Amino acid sequence: MELQINGQAVQVDADPAMPLLWVLRDLLNMTGTKFGCGVAACGACTVRVDGQAVRACVTPVATLAGRRIQTIEALGTPARPHALQQAWIAEQVPQCGYCQSGMLMAAAALLEKTPKPTDADIDAAMTNICRCGTYQRVRLAIKRAAGMGVARVPAKKRS
Repeated sequence: MELQINGQAVQVDADPAMPLLWVLRDLLNMTGTKFGCGVAACGACTVRVDGQAVRACVTPVATLAGRRIQTIEALGTPARPHALQQAWIAEQVPQCGYCQSGMLMAAAALLEKTPKPTDADIDAAMTNICRCGTYQRVRLAIKRAAGMGVARVPAKKRS
């Protein structure tokens, strides 16, 4: 089967029912997409398919012929990071980092569809689970990447 992954035509010999996650990780050695829960609940495995955020752990590879798949490996580069990656760093989003590739892919899908998202837009689109609880930082980073100039409230001094 031929897949379009990160702008490249890739041949894979996989069972049609195999989830995309395992095609990426086990057959193509693309380990940026993470396994979290295996039931599409956590979002660690989120990739983009034709621009939409998709949970790769439950997406059969047979459903992807002729569709554009983008993984975290193609979001940006160390030399030219994506605006979201820059904002993630500026807002200190990553803690353990495990969920971050899925979060970034979901955020990229959101910004492509809604360039200036409201808090409600962000809450609706960002259904990924972060065990470290960095949801407020994720929101700030998405707004920063959207060029929405986030005003930060200074922290209170302890006495």
